[in-house]
Amino acid sequence: MATRARDLAFVANNIAMNNTSKIVALSSAVAFALQIALALLMLRYFSPAEVGTFSVISQIGFFWTTLALAQSPLRLLANHGVSVFDDARQAWITSFQRFVCLLPIVSMVVWFSGLTFVSTMLWALLMSFFQFTWMLAQSMRLRMAGAWLQSAVRVIPPLMALLVAFVAASMQWNGPALLVAGLIGYASGAFWLIPALSSSLYIFSVNSSNQNAFALTSPIPLNTNDDRSVALRISHSLADAVLATAIVVVWQRLYGPHETGYMSAPMRVMGFIPAATHMAWTQVQLAHTQEGKLYPLWVGLAGFAMLVLLVLLCTFSLEIGLLGSQWQGVMPYLIALTVWQGGSCINASFIHRFFLNKRASLYSYRCILLVIFQLTILTFPMILKINIDAHIHFYILSIMSFIGLLLIIKNSAFILPQK
Repeated sequence: MATRARDLAFVANNIAMNNTSKIVALSSAVAFALQIALALLMLRYFSPAEVGTFSVISQIGFFWTTLALAQSPLRLLANHGVSVFDDARQAWITSFQRFVCLLPIVSMVVWFSGLTFVSTMLWALLMSFFQFTWMLAQSMRLRMAGAWLQSAVRVIPPLMALLVAFVAASMQWNGPALLVAGLIGYASGAFWLIPALSSSLYIFSVNSSNQNAFALTSPIPLNTNDDRSVALRISHSLADAVLATAIVVVWQRLYGPHETGYMSAPMRVMGFIPAATHMAWTQVQLAHTQEGKLYPLWVGLAGFAMLVLLVLLCTFSLEIGLLGSQWQGVMPYLIALTVWQGGSCINASFIHRFFLNKRASLYSYRCILLVIFQLTILTFPMILKINIDAHIHFYILSIMSFIGLLLIIKNSAFILPQK
């Protein structure tokens, strides 16, 4: 009887996981469509220089967000404590503490970017605050009942950003339309974490958090699949944040705002597909602490196929003049990004196996090594003081990144999860 009960529970959990995965996948697809619409709107009504400036500021904000979170969304999914609200609240408190402590570092990044310091710093601060809150809200909602609410937390923010950008373009507003749209979108996503925070007005009291946000060790909750130390998680987050920010900042310094716009606009949109793979597949597997029956490689290849379709759509839009002649320079970046982000999709489809096999530390170490390699390729023209064509430089970076992403999941990630 006990065995049969366990079997029934396993089947029920699989059914719930499959339904959740389908709904999250559907909502991710809708969010992705909204992202495409926003990208087309940017390409149609905003200049490459405007898009490039927006990309630099939003990337600095993302750099801040990534370091502040220090892999907290994954940890919130992988390690299940007694209460999801308590887990989410604790994750937000420590993330906010890191957010404040990182202010001097972000200030240096803003200064290096060459943009107006005060306004850039203010935009980055607001966008980062709401963004990291929204990302924690997504993980919290994934552990809660109500799959359609999980869809809302993913779909509403890009929808709000699209509507604001559309209204600004229709009114021919000369202000920072893209920045305002992004900020409102993130703020509407952060709203969903309020239930976890509203019951704790004593956020910074002794009872709410006795642990320093940057401590090298941390208590491990029940059902631990993420056994990485805080130091390792911060190091991993730092590596990711530095790479993502360095790409746009270095590109602007080497090749100017127009090339940065050509590179960053499609990267922002195409990067959503591996992100959707992560949300609709990896996070669902971790939230349910076991793997579904679908072989992960098929999930990764499906993401790769979506990238190819997206490039074909963009090529068709350029041919019929939908995007305007000023965006003809985007094509080389589209082709290179298909390779790079295709590798990201395959990589993302296997990440959960590191955690289910309790090898999360190995995953982080491999990712950090890859980032060091990518940064070397990215900055070698500056270090060696040589001139290289922007397109050739980006092709080299994309191909080597693709190889590195596959090497991360080589061998150990393909081992079946422990029963």
